[in-house]
Amino acid sequence: MVTPREAPDHFALSAHRPRPGRPFVSLLLAVDCTAALLGMLALPYAGLPAGPAALLLATVLVLNTQAGLYRPTLVRGMLGDVPALFFRALIGWCVVSTVLAHRTALVHESADVPLAVSAVATGCAVQTLVSCAGRSAALWLRRQQAVRRPRPTLVVGPAATAVRVSAALSRQSSGGIRPVGVVVPPSEGPVETSQVPVLRSLEDVQRAVIQNGVRDCLFTHADDAAAPTAVLPPLLEALGCALWQLDTRAPGFVAPQPAPDELAAFPCRPLTSAVASGPGLLFKRLIDLLVTVPALIAAAPVLLVCALVLRWSDGPGVLFRQERIGLRGQAFTLLKFRTLRPDTAHEAATRWNIADDQRMSRAGHFMRRTSLDELPQLWNVIRGDISLVGPRPERPYFVAQFSQAHPGYAARHRMPVGITGLAQVQGLRGDTSIEDRARYDNYYIDHWSLWQDLCILLRTAASLLRPTGS
Repeated sequence: MVTPREAPDHFALSAHRPRPGRPFVSLLLAVDCTAALLGMLALPYAGLPAGPAALLLATVLVLNTQAGLYRPTLVRGMLGDVPALFFRALIGWCVVSTVLAHRTALVHESADVPLAVSAVATGCAVQTLVSCAGRSAALWLRRQQAVRRPRPTLVVGPAATAVRVSAALSRQSSGGIRPVGVVVPPSEGPVETSQVPVLRSLEDVQRAVIQNGVRDCLFTHADDAAAPTAVLPPLLEALGCALWQLDTRAPGFVAPQPAPDELAAFPCRPLTSAVASGPGLLFKRLIDLLVTVPALIAAAPVLLVCALVLRWSDGPGVLFRQERIGLRGQAFTLLKFRTLRPDTAHEAATRWNIADDQRMSRAGHFMRRTSLDELPQLWNVIRGDISLVGPRPERPYFVAQFSQAHPGYAARHRMPVGITGLAQVQGLRGDTSIEDRARYDNYYIDHWSLWQDLCILLRTAASLLRPTGS
């Protein structure tokens, strides 16, 4: 039997959990942009022309991103980043100098002044100094905050290793990490030496994440058997946690690739997940806006006609608002045309399918079959609640049910939800297998690309010629 949603131990994704590291990464971006602008102003003459200045800024930001200088970290020192910042600033200034020299050679009357070696050195030095100073201040503030308010953390791995790591982190109070639980395989026996709760099931893990406000999870270096199930990492990410891998192997072992960070002298690196990167999601968002804004303007007459028809046939209240679960378990209000007026709020939240409901008017039935009732969701796309393409958003009541019954269901919330998706174009709508939907949605996330989004949009447009509704 499924635990009711109102129960305190219901299995559901938490809402409104901030993504760890975002404010810090934004601050580093602002620091580097300011440093580049001050480097331009420090030139012997009045800065750089707009084009080369934008080129310098873009080059530096791209190079720093590729070097991982904007990655969210647990513990980080400033001195280790100085060489990387200097060399990438130098590359940016050399690129701008080359472009200016080339433009001056092509257009003799150009007002652009080629950068001398001294100007390049001045701009690069000022940019590096300002960037290092700003980053040092940001890191110092972050470190002080971490000491005052340690980050609640789970340690995942075999019992002996997880307990040892948890104890070491508890002794290192200046690290800003506070272990609140160790996650061990269900097959292991009792753990008597742990100073924090021992978690074995997915329900225990989720309850600990929500109750303690866990934002980071540390995976010790071990096989996949260290986790209770294979879906633990994507489930933790769906709950808004950042995942890290600690290398706890024996001393003297030389790793093939050095870890970028350390935590209590354990080599530490972020665990990458099969989900769109930051730049990829930015392009996805831009495409959503470029497509949705013109589409909403073009569909305005259709929206008006649908609203008038529903008002005439079903009475006032043509829009239907419903709570849905989106990216990383965040709740939002989905907009649709009201094709059926539920008797109670409980029915609206828990009724699975109304396609064959006899209370539905002819207008409402037509709109569901043609998917016209979903046109108001274009406004949700513009607001950023959903994307054009992604897993289908579901109500909290069913997210709780399906997350218990289907281990891969919660992992769908690694990606922004969408109006259409791979599962929908495969015909998985209405009364179809939830297990199949979750498998297609996770396949879409694991193999995500902008081209795949375009293909799904084209297949969705083709499917509108043979509407079936949902």
